[in-house]
Amino acid sequence: METVLVEDVLHPFLLEKAGVRGVMVRLGASWREVAARAEYPPAVRVLLGQSLAASALLTCNIKFDGALSIELKSNDALRLLFTECTDRGRLRGLARWEAPLPEPLAINELKDATMAITIGSVDRGRYQGLVDLRRPDLSTSLESYFEQSEQLPARIVLAADGVCAVGLMLLRLPSEGGHDAADDEDGWNRVEHLTATLGQDELRNTAPEDLLYRLYHEESVRLFEPRPLAFGCSCSRDRVESMLRSLGRKEVEAALEARDGEIEVICEFCAKRYVFDRIDAGHLLSAGHTAEAPTTEQ
Repeated sequence: METVLVEDVLHPFLLEKAGVRGVMVRLGASWREVAARAEYPPAVRVLLGQSLAASALLTCNIKFDGALSIELKSNDALRLLFTECTDRGRLRGLARWEAPLPEPLAINELKDATMAITIGSVDRGRYQGLVDLRRPDLSTSLESYFEQSEQLPARIVLAADGVCAVGLMLLRLPSEGGHDAADDEDGWNRVEHLTATLGQDELRNTAPEDLLYRLYHEESVRLFEPRPLAFGCSCSRDRVESMLRSLGRKEVEAALEARDGEIEVICEFCAKRYVFDRIDAGHLLSAGHTAEAPTTEQ
């Protein structure tokens, strides 16, 4: 009987014997929605899918009320890569590039590249951490980030194609009050060796329960309640109005003149259209609601 691969779900788990917590993700429809927004070159599409899967994985490591994003910027052919997952499991992402792209597309060779992980919380504001980009791929760069920021070893495997984006993340539990498994030095080594046998094709084509049993059945795998995921965009008319106010009166009025009295803004993430005529612009530019200094909001 053929195994049905359930898509757009996070699968948290614990390897009790080894003292390792983990999470697997398989994105299907949500990833295809993101990938369909542009004619991405294969290398960009793969990196965007990997980043989207990683954004979902990282939300399992923290408790927050807001959104977690991964953003890569450079002055090279890959200008921007942005992916985001909210605490409610809503995903979005995009990339901007210029031809020709380098082959292979190694992030550590991009000119003036920076990568940031940002957590935006309703209660705690924004926290941002920078990722060291001395590694060529996203997986090992994120592993390095965890080792530096959390002082704990991490193992991350990512894969993406035109159909799905998948990921596996493992974190060694910190040593706490008599937790023998977390103090088991050989436990992490065993898990690393087992994970090294995992190929990207197997990760893409195997159900999480089957894959976890194949890899870690001797480590007492404990599965937790899966979390659903879906494509979702946080754009709104209020946010677009705020962006237009930030441009200032002169810019908005110039845009109205250039476009026959109408401004159209199309969200790059979800393609939703926001249209403003002169009456709309007059309301949003009314006294006390304008700002001449531009600001940006992702």
